[in-house]
Amino acid sequence: MATKKNTKKTNGNSTIAQNRRARHDYFLEDKFEAGIVLEGWEVKSLRDGRLQLNESYIVIHQGEAWLHGAHISPLLSASTHVSPLNTRRRKLLLNRIELNKLIGAVDRKGYTIVPVAMYWKKGRAKLEIALAKGKQQHDKRQSSKDADWARDKARITRNK
Repeated sequence: MATKKNTKKTNGNSTIAQNRRARHDYFLEDKFEAGIVLEGWEVKSLRDGRLQLNESYIVIHQGEAWLHGAHISPLLSASTHVSPLNTRRRKLLLNRIELNKLIGAVDRKGYTIVPVAMYWKKGRAKLEIALAKGKQQHDKRQSSKDADWARDKARITRNK
């Protein structure tokens, strides 16, 4: 009797891109996982790692969430009948409860919605978004001091 082997290969790193600038410029509070509507050439480019989230942001328009400013570079071997737009706006897929939380926080509490990371989950591209409050300059300095101290503390304890 033959047994079925699990021959599925998984890549250890499923992260496509991260927005490190968001962690520096904002206090990230609630995080959500959103699906994203993509075209075929965009999925192929994401598999090749051609995504930049640094200048991207999320806008709520008519009860739907849209990703603006994310730059996906097309592959050189893209089809000739497709005219790729690098920074087109892309619809985010969230359920109604999550959308209502985001809309309420942005409208009433003054939060911003920023993309944090994009990754693969079960073969689908997912975008991690977060409700964020902006940091002021002194907050950025303090968080860098805290990170430096944590690094020094780890170095000291490792050497002892």
